[in-house]
Order: sequence, then C-alpha cells, then structure tokens
Amino acid sequence: MDMQVGPILSALRRHKAGAVLIALQIALTLAILCNALFIVHQRLSHLSEPTGLDEANIFVIQNEWVGKASYAQLDAEARADLEVLRRLPGVADVTTSNSYPLRGAGWDDGIRLHPDQLTDTTGATVYFADEHFVRTLGLKLVAGRDFRAGDIGVMAAQDRLDPSQVIVTRALADTLFHGDTAVGRTLYLAGSPATIVGVVDRLQAQSVARWAADFAHRVVIVPRRLTSTLGTYYIVRTHPGQLAAAMRAAPAALVARNPRRMFDPRMGVLSFAQVRERAYESDRGMATLMGVISAVLLAITAAGIVGVTSFRVGQRRRQIGVRRALGATRHDIVRYFLVENLLVSGSGILLGVLLALAMNLWLILRFGMQGLSPAYLAAGVAVLLLLGQAAALAPALRASRVPPVEATRAG
Repeated sequence: MDMQVGPILSALRRHKAGAVLIALQIALTLAILCNALFIVHQRLSHLSEPTGLDEANIFVIQNEWVGKASYAQLDAEARADLEVLRRLPGVADVTTSNSYPLRGAGWDDGIRLHPDQLTDTTGATVYFADEHFVRTLGLKLVAGRDFRAGDIGVMAAQDRLDPSQVIVTRALADTLFHGDTAVGRTLYLAGSPATIVGVVDRLQAQSVARWAADFAHRVVIVPRRLTSTLGTYYIVRTHPGQLAAAMRAAPAALVARNPRRMFDPRMGVLSFAQVRERAYESDRGMATLMGVISAVLLAITAAGIVGVTSFRVGQRRRQIGVRRALGATRHDIVRYFLVENLLVSGSGILLGVLLALAMNLWLILRFGMQGLSPAYLAAGVAVLLLLGQAAALAPALRASRVPPVEATRAG
C-alpha cells in the first residue's frame, strides 16, 4: 500500500491544535538544546584547559602574618620561610608570588610596544617571581634564559612596577611580535620599558572569568618579590608521590619557625587539584544545570509526542479499522503515524533552527558568547528527529493492532 502524504496533511489540518502544540514544543526544545549543548561543551573544554604547571606535584600556601612589620622584615621572613620549605623531605623547590594560575585574583596590566601608544596592545597577567619560579612551577623555557639571583628585586604593593627585564609566555610573545623572535625585544609594562630575556611555553592567568578569556595565556613574569602586610603565596613543588606528606608537614614547619602567622582554614593550604576544582566550580555547575535542563526538556517533549499521538490513535480507531478492512497491513498503519509525526516534527525543527540562531545571537550580544557551531544544530536536529520517531512508535504500534472489526462500530 503506497503512502500518500496528501491524506496525512488533510488529517493534520482537521486536528491541527495538537500538531501545532507539538511543533512549537519541538521548536523550543531544539533551540534550548542546541545552545545548552554548546554551553556544556564550552564549559567542559574550559575545565581541562592546561595551565602549563606540573599540577600533579604542586601545592600552594596562603601565608598571612599577624602583627606589624616593615617591608624589609616581611621580605626577610618570606625568604626564611622558603628555606624552611626547601629543606622538607620530598620538596623539589619552592617559590613565592603574588598569585598563581586559577586563583581568581591577582595583578593584570596593559602591555604596549611603544612609549607613546595611546592604547594597550594587549592585556596580560603579571606574576612576581624569584629565580626559582620557572623551575618550581615546572614551566618549559622555549627561548632565552631564566632569571638569575642577581636579577631579583624587592617591591612593596604601593611601589611603581618598573622591571628592567621580564619573561613572557609564548602566547604573549606571538601577540606582540607575530611569531618573530621575542628575546631581546622591548615591551612597556605600566609605562616602563623592560627587555624580554626569556619565553616560556605556557602559563595560564590567575582568572578564568570570561572577561579575562582574551589574554588567558598572555602572561608577563617580573623579577620581583612582592611584599605585603596581608601576606604572600608560597608555591611548592614536590617530587612525585610526595605531595600529601609535604602538604601535611609544611604548615607545622612554618609555624615552628615563626608562630606569628595564620592559615585560612579553607584556602590556606591547597593542592593544585583543589585549586582547579574550586576555580571551575561554577563551570561544572553550569554544565550540570544545562545537562539537567536538556534532559528534562527532552523527556517532556517525548511525553508530549506520545500523548498527542495516542490521542490521535484513539480518535481514529474506526478509520484505522476501515483501512485494515480495505487491506492495509499493520506495517502500513505504523508507517502512517510515523510519517505524520515526521511531518509535525520537521515543521517544528525548521522553526527550532531559527529560534536556536536567534537565541544564540542574544547570548552573543548579552554575554559575549561565541557563535553557535553548525555541528550543534545538526546534533540537535538529529536528536529531536530520533526522539520524535521513538516517542511516536509505541502509539503507532498500538494503532497497528486495531482489528478490522472496528470499522463496523458506530463512530
């Protein structure tokens, strides 16, 4: 028995309310699903973004001093702490800095190539470092040299930032010099000229916020120990397998050297795995929320298709019986309802594609998101088509079991 689309469209026009509602539901579901999948993928790829650090063997200590001291005394205390930490069993090296990747806050500044520029060439994260910084973090030096002990100066938070030399990341060097050699070139940081003496392969900014995405790996490292009355950060790298033991021993060793300090109970001592987990907590939450919303919408849409198709089957039992009496097979009946559902789903999907693009445009304008990839539209269309046909299959099978004797019953 040939399948004619004309009678199906005629039947849909006579019972268009249910078809319109399902088409609108599918359109809305597709629009939300495509954008939700896109957001989830962006968030999950963000979670695994490499920092450039030897994360498995690194932990950080937020040290806060109690009482007043001069900046010279604070620097002396910090250097003494570093020596204590280096002597701990299992510790490979230690450095101090104003911040570290994924911390969430720190020092950012504009970078210029000429002193008379009116606008910055790019923004960049600024990390303060000593001669142990590159080795402790496990960074890969791809050009030039590391800092030497004689390069390191001391700087208070209110002092002017004017290093004579810096190390930059490859991402920052490429942005500034477009692939040309960066070592020996001059950049201007906070209005002061600095010569690039080294380039490291990768180092991530301290912020993972959307506003910092443009310079997520554009980092400048300055040879300064930053002293602050609020404390400082010690970054400790251990030998493989020694992380947990060193994390337990470090706070006690520091307190034994000078008890006039405190460690934040939540942020005082963190493995880098904990740092990463906390940095991307909102991203995981957003991905989970989008996943739940997508699953709920798909379930509601499937239930709606089942309900409307079942209702149509119930309304047409006598017509189905007539068709069976005229020779229609069970397969013909199943195919009839699946084609009918495909037409309804197709119209909803066409509208849904337009809604998905409009929603993505709003997200771009409102939140600065990227444009929706066609792959997500294709995936959403495929999911909705399969879902629609799967949801309509059970009512269609029930319709195929209507016996020809139904044709003799009063309508």
